[in-house]
Amino acid sequence: MAYPGIDFPGVGSGLAVFSDGKLLLCKRLKAPEAGHWSIVGGKVDHMEPAADAARREAEEESGLKIHSARFLCLSEQLIAADRQHWISLIYVTDDFSGEPQLTEPDKLSAIGWYSLDELPQPLSLFAQDAVKALRALAIS
Repeated sequence: MAYPGIDFPGVGSGLAVFSDGKLLLCKRLKAPEAGHWSIVGGKVDHMEPAADAARREAEEESGLKIHSARFLCLSEQLIAADRQHWISLIYVTDDFSGEPQLTEPDKLSAIGWYSLDELPQPLSLFAQDAVKALRALAIS
């Protein structure tokens, strides 16, 4: 069996959830980039639109209800340490309800809101690209 991201480039999708000038980040427990802080996101399933995957992953990982999202940027992650290669579509939203909670403790060790000026380290490549795009839009 071949695995996306490992045996061939995988397609991922993520969501930069923004509220009151802060970005929602979670700390990863598993590869790729275990121990890094990242936006919510994951693999796009076959025949699933990337925007739907971003909303689904965000809801699964944070417990939030995502109402809408718009395209933010494209991110390509070549993660040599984990021998993984992902191409991801990243979306952004401030249109959600609920409070974030750690709903997948087997995958994530922490979740919280962070100012773009005070981001935890290290940031995943995925999150770095999202932050760069957010700053370019002057979202704060």
